Amino acid sequence: MTARINEVAFESHGTRIRAGHYLPASDALRNARGVPCVVMAHGLGGTRAAGLDPFAQRFAEAGLHVLVFDYRGFGKSEGEPRQVVSVKAQLEDWAAAIAYARRLPDVDGSRIATWGSSFSGAHSVAAAVADGKIAAVSSQGAMMDGLASLFNLIRQCGPVAALRLSAYGLADAVRGALGQGRVTLPVVGQPGSAAALTTPDSEPGYTRITPPEWKNEISTSWALTLATYRPNTMTPRLPCPALFCIATADVVVPPSAMEDGARRAPDKVEVKRYPVGHFDIYVPPTFNEVVRDQTEFFVRVLKPA
Repeated sequence: MTARINEVAFESHGTRIRAGHYLPASDALRNARGVPCVVMAHGLGGTRAAGLDPFAQRFAEAGLHVLVFDYRGFGKSEGEPRQVVSVKAQLEDWAAAIAYARRLPDVDGSRIATWGSSFSGAHSVAAAVADGKIAAVSSQGAMMDGLASLFNLIRQCGPVAALRLSAYGLADAVRGALGQGRVTLPVVGQPGSAAALTTPDSEPGYTRITPPEWKNEISTSWALTLATYRPNTMTPRLPCPALFCIATADVVVPPSAMEDGARRAPDKVEVKRYPVGHFDIYVPPTFNEVVRDQTEFFVRVLKPA
């Protein structure tokens, strides 16, 4: 049964954020009161139209409300300049989305979950820690440790790629501070090209899940602070159970960082491992296994029925 999706919007620091609100697909739960809600957003440069609908549909089929939003400056959301990645701003958007989810009709505000993938896999943890009242977290293929990801970039693509990204980031930060046009790069590109992600699987993997209107472009100043963003160290402060879905053959982000985050809070974090790469988690056959595990986790922890 396909879930009904309402197009909704809310404010985040003066910017209108647009989202899809998936209603529980079950007739018995669609109009029930006090149903849990999963809040979702995409990773680096992604939009909700890039492979998130299949996950949201499955969660709605399990009797959950789901709120999937685009960050400010991306996808259907408002905000200028466009395509600017900022950890601070994105976490503000997460906080606004969580607050909005708690106000949705028939949603139980005490049973809100966060779900993230890749860059947003880190945000799903950081947002839950910052909120302090999240009921469940699901994180898949996450960029859980910016410092480890920087070393991974050097290992996978060479020091020149890391230096180039840093140089672009510095130029972008300066131009942004001066109110000038931002310095951007493609999100994904061929190995050796000037792009944020250039592992052999990055371009074919990302473009496999993106819609035709997706813009392969992001700002670069986020790279300057990447090493200091380490949600793996935040896991002991998680206020709830979490599920880490780790792609053990991931070369885009180091799976060891997710393992480290889980080790730091073994009483809170469950781990599922899949012998696949970073982008395989979005498509069958691995998608079927991952979404089954995530749905089981959410139903067990959130108890929608």
